[in-house]
Amino acid sequence: MAIEDDLQARWWALEKKLMDLFGKKPDTEAILFLIGLQETGFIREKVSKEQKQDLMHVAICNILAPSGYYLLEGKDEEGWPHFKQLKSLPVMNLIEQEAFLKDHILLYFDNNQL
Repeated sequence: MAIEDDLQARWWALEKKLMDLFGKKPDTEAILFLIGLQETGFIREKVSKEQKQDLMHVAICNILAPSGYYLLEGKDEEGWPHFKQLKSLPVMNLIEQEAFLKDHILLYFDNNQL
């Protein structure tokens, strides 16, 4: 239980920082979207649903890369990063998936001093 409690406490601290910065509490999808924006530099006044999904995919690949799940292969002519999946993600239930993502998001913020 202590590990789960620590994860939750660190997650709440990140949510508070982002809430102070943006004025509202972000959910996991919003945080992934922000990471995608950070990693691509993609700035548009309007973002389509497909672009939002692409940005979240970039974020997931970025946060899982340090654990060896993805490798950045390069960027295309528009500057979008492309990743190669190196290994399959572990089979997890929804609660485990959420903790897995949150842990990797927190690691991303720690590693990037954000």
